[in-house]
Amino acid sequence: MSLLGIKTSNPAFSNYFWNNSKDSTSKMSLSGIILKSVTMLCLVGLTAAYTWKIFFAGTDVKWYTTIGMFVAIVISLVISFKQNLTKYLLPIYALAKGFFLGGISAYAHKRFPGLPLQAIGVTILTFLVMLFLFLTKIIVVTKKFRAVVITASITIFTIYIITWILSFFDIRVPFIYGTSWVAIGFNIIAAIVASLSLLLDFDYIDRYVGKAPKDKEWLATWGFLVTLIWLYVEVLRLLKKLAIRF
Repeated sequence: MSLLGIKTSNPAFSNYFWNNSKDSTSKMSLSGIILKSVTMLCLVGLTAAYTWKIFFAGTDVKWYTTIGMFVAIVISLVISFKQNLTKYLLPIYALAKGFFLGGISAYAHKRFPGLPLQAIGVTILTFLVMLFLFLTKIIVVTKKFRAVVITASITIFTIYIITWILSFFDIRVPFIYGTSWVAIGFNIIAAIVASLSLLLDFDYIDRYVGKAPKDKEWLATWGFLVTLIWLYVEVLRLLKKLAIRF
């Protein structure tokens, strides 16, 4: 059985999207997903670089970061229910995420020079390792594996949402934002779950390449982008906590 009707860590890969699509003679291709993913990552990099530049020019980028995160969340919710709008909304999502990532990366670099670059390196390495594990079948994505990863992902995001709401009341949760061993442990678990989520994304892309309609490449790209950015954020947070503690 699926959990909440979702069979992967990203809603873009749920059966809801695949089963509610119109039939098409043109099918989803791996090259199409790669091209769209690279294009969207370039858009992320564009606004991230802009935010980075104005931050070190003396501009307060707090609102760029906050609004970017908020817009990305809203667009993700809209895409979850209106998948036909993905091709139009995904570029906006990528640009908004860029503002968010540029902001948090600039803050991290100011305090710990080179930290964002290290986080990017770890993210790329993790991606390649997960892809290798998937292609060589060292880790096989089974129903039980999916259930564990999905449950862990939902739990982590629920905790993040609760702590985000509490922050409006000036309440900070130490095991999320602190540098205690518990906080570091939570971050490590979140990073591992984000890494394993890539395997679920690879699995669903592999299943539907050549089968799903061509326009579903946008949903596949969105799902992949969500996981990859989540992984980078978790790695950056973890490295920052370790740098503060040591």
